[in-house]
Amino acid sequence: MDWGKVIYVFFSLMSLTTIAGFLYEHTSTALFVAASVNLVSTILKIGVRNLLSAELLAASLVADMHLIPAFIYVEIVGNMSWAIALSIGALIANIFSMGLVYIESSKNREEY
Repeated sequence: MDWGKVIYVFFSLMSLTTIAGFLYEHTSTALFVAASVNLVSTILKIGVRNLLSAELLAASLVADMHLIPAFIYVEIVGNMSWAIALSIGALIANIFSMGLVYIESSKNREEY
């Protein structure tokens, strides 16, 4: 078992589920956790060298560029509806990213 890949997929899935958690419970703490976990996921994707690494990193950066302004909207502007809208965009980007992870895993499985 490749533990590096386990950690990489763990944080990718964790970023998806923490965004869903924020969409369920609209608190700034949940949004902060979602943005933090997504940033860790992005950092882990920087060093990955595989078939779809550019697409995975781009999807993660899109999610970051949605979650960071969403947190700013909640804390500074005080507009929760914009934060929710931006978080939905981040959720879609992470769903796309997880789809790429599944495709990549099936491609790697065929090589064995």
